Amino acid sequence: MEVHENGDTCAMTRNDFLTRAPTTDPTWLYRTRDGIYAADLLVAAITHLDLFAWMATQEAASLDAVCERFALARRPADVLLTLTTAMGLTTRDDDVFRLTPTAREHLVQSSPWCLVPYYSGLGERPQVAELLRVLRTGKPAHWGSDRDGDDWARSMKRPEFAARFTDAMDCRGIHLGRALAARLDLASHARLLDVAGGSGIYSCCLVARHPHLRATVLEKPPVDRAAREAIARQGQVERIDVIASDMLAGPFPGGYDIHLMSNVLHDWDEPIVRDLLGRSSAALPSGGLLVIHDAHLDADKTGPLPVAQYSVLLMHSTEGRGYSVGEMTTWLGEKDFIVDWHGPTTADRGVIVARRT
Repeated sequence: MEVHENGDTCAMTRNDFLTRAPTTDPTWLYRTRDGIYAADLLVAAITHLDLFAWMATQEAASLDAVCERFALARRPADVLLTLTTAMGLTTRDDDVFRLTPTAREHLVQSSPWCLVPYYSGLGERPQVAELLRVLRTGKPAHWGSDRDGDDWARSMKRPEFAARFTDAMDCRGIHLGRALAARLDLASHARLLDVAGGSGIYSCCLVARHPHLRATVLEKPPVDRAAREAIARQGQVERIDVIASDMLAGPFPGGYDIHLMSNVLHDWDEPIVRDLLGRSSAALPSGGLLVIHDAHLDADKTGPLPVAQYSVLLMHSTEGRGYSVGEMTTWLGEKDFIVDWHGPTTADRGVIVARRT
């Protein structure tokens, strides 16, 4: 394939694409896709729950109180209140929330500037109804709002869906993986296990950036087949292999001094996240690294807004949500990890590097 800096063509190798940034910034395209359900969740809160009117009658409301008042499951309620906080409609102090002046003026019926009627016509959108069901049941909706489909986890068992989804994550990962690889100093580590590594694109970017590194992608069928094909297309079969295994079915294989979990933990609820961190701790040697690459909320879960919006998509379609740097730091500490550092990469993603004690 041939590409020029100015959009014309010139010869480039596969590794050039794995290590080189694009000449334009696609962050807004990521945000448009990732935040697609956030507006519908706000509509549900305004038109069906009348959340802000109730909160206006409370001096403060805890997460548990909101769950009890509106019969909501805790995981999606957390996502909702994280979104309203990132939007500037509530403030957050741990798990206690208060309305902001913006919400009191524009989302409470008694105010002369109330905008609730402006939102009322959107309350019957199918996606709003889906999100209401997720809020009340805690169970994910069908992937892509397909009325005849399954949620993401069940859909991934179908080879045709798994191949299509893996291709989508592969094209996303060329940009995200390059930025991740550029942030990491892996000079003193040699073997990487890419847990639930999808197409293997993150491993490809890492070995292209760090020539001494060898990697293994751990993926369950049928994604393992798609991973082998994608790794071959990137010309990395001599440096990356694939193990067909379910990350939730048994211990992680030994012999690796780096574990990578890239865009993995956000698909699962807190108990499974903690379990996966424990599996990593059990398999890594002392001094081994766990690299968590994801869209992370701030430590106090007040933003950033694009990540809070992305968390709504995760809540809708998976068993997970967006997790904060603070949550991850606490859970890693419980599993004998020490966080070395964390920081941004690109397109609202970031990395947490933790060391096994």
